[in-house]
Amino acid sequence: MEYRKLGGLDVSAIGLGCLPMVGYYGGKYDKKDMIALIRRAYDKGVTFFDTAEVYGPYTSEEWVGEALAPFRNKVKIGTKFGFGVEEKQPTAINSRPDHIRRAVEGSLKRLRTDHIVLLYQHRVDPNVPMEEVAGTVKDLMREGKVLHWGLSEASARSIRRAHAVCPLSAVQSEYAIWWREPETKIFPTLEELGIGFVPYCPLGRAFLTGTINEKSRFYEGDRRWNLPQFTPEALKHNMPLVTLVRKWAQRKGVTPAQFALVWMLSRKSWIAPIPGTTHPAH
Repeated sequence: MEYRKLGGLDVSAIGLGCLPMVGYYGGKYDKKDMIALIRRAYDKGVTFFDTAEVYGPYTSEEWVGEALAPFRNKVKIGTKFGFGVEEKQPTAINSRPDHIRRAVEGSLKRLRTDHIVLLYQHRVDPNVPMEEVAGTVKDLMREGKVLHWGLSEASARSIRRAHAVCPLSAVQSEYAIWWREPETKIFPTLEELGIGFVPYCPLGRAFLTGTINEKSRFYEGDRRWNLPQFTPEALKHNMPLVTLVRKWAQRKGVTPAQFALVWMLSRKSWIAPIPGTTHPAH
């Protein structure tokens, strides 16, 4: 496995996103099976695992914590605060300092550790100045409870404001062959400041794998059911991209999913994608 640097953090070039395991795209998954899947990823060389308190809520962190407990010091786990889970408001954005501290204490317990390797603000809170958020995380780092920190889905301006108070190691955003927006303002900012990039949904929520076609339909309970890219009309118009990816994959002797990931790794040396899966074979 190739390794990459996110700021000062060494991680496997490809990580594992642990959100789908809690049924984000529909389905119910057995805890024992998902723990086995996480450990299989580790056996295959993955040392970078992504979760959040809001995934479940709590379930994903609990499973990741149990799965990785036997080799806790050999892996890097990223988790997130930023929604009002602790206050029983999981859809409300909340990055108040007291909330951040409560969220971190909960994550430490569920992840079975005394420190979080990579802590993200899940979404920017318009009601709390970024400098205040960064200052709170800086205090947690001084206390040894957090080693590195990052932002998720943040603007270039927010990234600069946060980094000025407490240097960021990583920024996480959606990025894939069919969603290139981070290349415009985020990439130049990260390159200038020496911050790594962690793309989620690098396989386009399975669209780029070739397993979805224009006749595919999604229903409530699957995150894709109300996303504009997955409406029948949009799928029809987007299929030529799947065809193009498949052709390139054939030319390179890899699967479409592998091609989509290799394409992403080729963009910058400081990118480490976190595809998610519930299938051990993947």
